[in-house]
Amino acid sequence: MATGQNRVWAIVVAAGRGIRAGGGVPKQWRSLAGARVLDHALAAFSGHPAIAGTLVVYHPDDAARLPAGVEAVRGAGTRAGSVLAGLEALQGRGVDIVLIHDAARPCVRPPLIDAVLDALDSADAAAPALAVTDALWTVDGTGTIAGTKRRDGLARAQTPQGFRYGVIVDAHRQARGDEADDVEVALAAGLDVAAVAGDEDNIKITRPGDFARAERILGTVDIRIGNGYDVHRFGPGDSVTLCGVKVPHDHGLQGHSDADVGMHALTDAIYGALAEGDIGRHFPPTDPIWKGADSAAFLSHAAELARARGYALANADITLVCERPKIGPLAGAMQDRLAGILGVEPGRISVKATTSERLGFTGREEGIATLATATLTKR
Repeated sequence: MATGQNRVWAIVVAAGRGIRAGGGVPKQWRSLAGARVLDHALAAFSGHPAIAGTLVVYHPDDAARLPAGVEAVRGAGTRAGSVLAGLEALQGRGVDIVLIHDAARPCVRPPLIDAVLDALDSADAAAPALAVTDALWTVDGTGTIAGTKRRDGLARAQTPQGFRYGVIVDAHRQARGDEADDVEVALAAGLDVAAVAGDEDNIKITRPGDFARAERILGTVDIRIGNGYDVHRFGPGDSVTLCGVKVPHDHGLQGHSDADVGMHALTDAIYGALAEGDIGRHFPPTDPIWKGADSAAFLSHAAELARARGYALANADITLVCERPKIGPLAGAMQDRLAGILGVEPGRISVKATTSERLGFTGREEGIATLATATLTKR
């Protein structure tokens, strides 16, 4: 999957008028499941760890409706013109890959975004497609069925449609300007477009009844909670690694890897929420390859496994139990480190510490224990 600083940007096209959807305002600004249609689409991209930034293309009449802090550029009179405006706004910013998405598709999910990005590892263009399974008819002007059409080889188009930035900019600059979507622009420029499997729930809101369906899709949330617990004993050393941060201490922690008791407990909590066992199942301590390993590799694997199954981390709570070292001054750094590995904002991670009032093995300063809870959600 294409990742890296500033490499991948998403353009969310929100400059249309959406007349057929009713409601008195363009459909992308209407309320849906506690937020606006556009807000749901933006959240899918701004919360994705591979995407460096999101740009909204808007109609001049809607400037006052833009979310606070969002980067935006004015659109044009056609969809193709609006997309080109967005592409031009990213010029010179080191963008390698761009995902172009319709604001009217609020139900887009991380696995579909991942599939498009994965396809771009070996293609200049990729887009989600749904096979046509219903019979196709032609209907004349009187409303009478006039004939049939073969559905072999036909697919329904979805967004996000992904492209190497340079090739889609060039394609749009050469386009007529009346193309239905960016795949049509790409094909007209002679580009090959890889098709990935679309998502039936990634609907485009077009008519009034589509709001109810989108509400049902967005309102169905799969919530999973996992707990993790880990202990490591003290041994020789002059520091310990806790939640990815090196902490000076008069002892070290013993373990097969780097003995990061905080990160191990959180990793197990995520595995637990997924019903995927524990670290030992995925990284056996009998395998010498993991001797002294950075525990970030374990946590990254658990996070990627969750994303691959469509889950996002809602929050994580870690409690370190020890008399020493003192955790409070470094809790913020630990929070930032874990958030960076998991690809979420630090506000979703809690790191705190407590003592055991000098009771038990932690009270005797024989080791450190950690409890962790992780909550995963999927719509």
